[in-house]
Amino acid sequence: MSGAEQTTDPYLWLEDVTGERSLSWARAHNEVVIERFATSDRFDALDHRILAMLDTDTRIPYPTRRGRWLYNFWRDAEHPRGLWRRTTFDEYRGDDPAWDVLVDLDALAVAEDENWVWGGAAVLRPDQELALISLSRGGADAKVVREFDLTTRQFRPAAAGGFHLPEAKSQVRWIDADTVYVGTDFGPGTLTDSGYPRLAKRWRRGTPLAEADTVFEGEPGDVMVSAGYDRTPGYERHYVARATDFFNESVYLLDRDGTLRHIDVPTDASESWYKDWLLVQLKSPWEIAGRSYPAGALLAIDINEFFDGARDFEVVFEPDAHTSLHGYGWTENHLLLITLEDVQTKLYVLTPASATAPGWTREPLADTPPMATTNVMNLDPLESGDEFMLTTSGFTTPATLLAGSVGSPAVALKREPAYFDAAGIDTEQFFARSDDGTMVPYFVIRHRDHRGKPGPTVVSGYGGFEVSRTPGYSGASGMGWLERGGTWVMANIRGGGEYGPEWHTQVQKANRYKVYEDFSSVAKDLVARDITTAAQLGAVGGSNGGLLMGVMLTRYPELFGAIVCQVPLLDMKRYHLLLAGASWIAEYGDPDKPEEWEYISRYSPYQRAMAADPARPYPPILLTTSTRDDRVHPGHARKMAALLESQGRTVWYHENIEGGHGGAADNKQMAFQSALIYEFFTQMLIERRTTA
Repeated sequence: MSGAEQTTDPYLWLEDVTGERSLSWARAHNEVVIERFATSDRFDALDHRILAMLDTDTRIPYPTRRGRWLYNFWRDAEHPRGLWRRTTFDEYRGDDPAWDVLVDLDALAVAEDENWVWGGAAVLRPDQELALISLSRGGADAKVVREFDLTTRQFRPAAAGGFHLPEAKSQVRWIDADTVYVGTDFGPGTLTDSGYPRLAKRWRRGTPLAEADTVFEGEPGDVMVSAGYDRTPGYERHYVARATDFFNESVYLLDRDGTLRHIDVPTDASESWYKDWLLVQLKSPWEIAGRSYPAGALLAIDINEFFDGARDFEVVFEPDAHTSLHGYGWTENHLLLITLEDVQTKLYVLTPASATAPGWTREPLADTPPMATTNVMNLDPLESGDEFMLTTSGFTTPATLLAGSVGSPAVALKREPAYFDAAGIDTEQFFARSDDGTMVPYFVIRHRDHRGKPGPTVVSGYGGFEVSRTPGYSGASGMGWLERGGTWVMANIRGGGEYGPEWHTQVQKANRYKVYEDFSSVAKDLVARDITTAAQLGAVGGSNGGLLMGVMLTRYPELFGAIVCQVPLLDMKRYHLLLAGASWIAEYGDPDKPEEWEYISRYSPYQRAMAADPARPYPPILLTTSTRDDRVHPGHARKMAALLESQGRTVWYHENIEGGHGGAADNKQMAFQSALIYEFFTQMLIERRTTA
């Protein structure tokens, strides 16, 4: 760090993640938070109730389908770290399926004296006898990767030829039983500035990692490179990808002789292929071969004809002012689409053109309830034909898992129980006019008896990276807020993808301020509609949404009565220097460039707080983070808390010593974090106003 930074920022020492001084500071603040918010009978009751919900056996055990097997990772009271297990589809249909436990993570953690948190498994198909299992210490993004034998239920030691990667932010994919593609920390100069793999290599069993063959190499300024293998029988393809920033990527097919064939489409588009079809989802308008295609469109073309020079794409989805493409996936013979129409899902089945049907056809796939989200999951075109699963839920409607096949109606497999009393609670959708005239949707969940009179309200927001926020059931918010008489609001501000990619791209970098104008406009609209008052309005967001909360605190403090800011970015002068921050320059801009820092500095919460008028009041704020978050540096939240504290602001700070970017490593920690948030809002927005 420079001498100037040391002079102007007295809290840089809090960026020392595991330094004893930093951790002592965090522990001292944790004690204050626990004493204030987590020692009452009310807190204990909610904490235990949320934990019981997370641990109950009546939850839906959501599966991942791989041919004949349904895999599931499961946590409950007896297995807080979790079980990785599998069963058959026929067995799963029953009320009490028999699960074959593959890995008991609690037993593994005890045996190896490690704080293991599950990070996922890649199972080699079609035999499904080998898996590459990722484990993190305390929930970090960096993971250890180890080969697991599903027949013997044992990890294969590296000394015995097993694939093993030490802790890093690695990428690893199967090619065959003896070969993988791997990107990891191979030593100095092999990672990008963002801390992700810069090299993709082919690694053969029984050979040292250092001798793996390099198949692709990116630049230090890239976000990451990766490689993979499509094993569709008769259509096997190797591929590599180079992400030059968070939103731009070049993808190549890798031929047997090492030749790279570039899939020459816009770098900000998302391309995929299945058998002979190449699909391209556009993020910006594209003019090619005399035709113009709009942002948000999904295009299709024969991939072999494409490489021969053809560019006569067929538009299989085209957005409009209210409708965007939320996702898609293949069954064996059909393409299923998930669309958002004013942030509510609709599902369609598309059948590709063929010799007997020259054009693509489209039909509704299944009915979808209003004010809810229905998603397609577990498509397996390799082994499961045209079967699919659906999951659907709303703010007050617990999830239902359904199974069906194209041409046949979906039937319910499992239903989640209700975890709070939703009687009389309705979901409504409203639109707020932002400062530039854009209409911004938001959902309001409240008891119908509360209409016509302002009440305590919490609005949540995110607004970044084209992440769409859609309706979904939350037992924790129901128990912790709705049952206490509060109103819950979800804002669909720009920066997300609710209305397609331009809902996001129009607010990147220099136009970032529009995200904050959108959220503040929703806050004002809630007051104008007599849903709440400024003193009764709370706001909550995490990660990029934590940045949103920091901006609300420092730029619009008069609009809120309390704020919860989780795992946030706040020091936007240094965000690109901390952990994965460099990978987000395409979203926010580069603070090292004066012309870009000029617009970032207008909203950067840490710098705004430093320069704030001490006479301008801020609402009470609870800042939370995790020591083990290796994506967003905990120094953001630490430094902001210390700064606000030095100014005499009302601030509380809690740091989970593990938990990664999600803030919690197990159900117990997750329940505590949730209960803490609702207890904070209860004290700040309900009781404080009552006693004032």
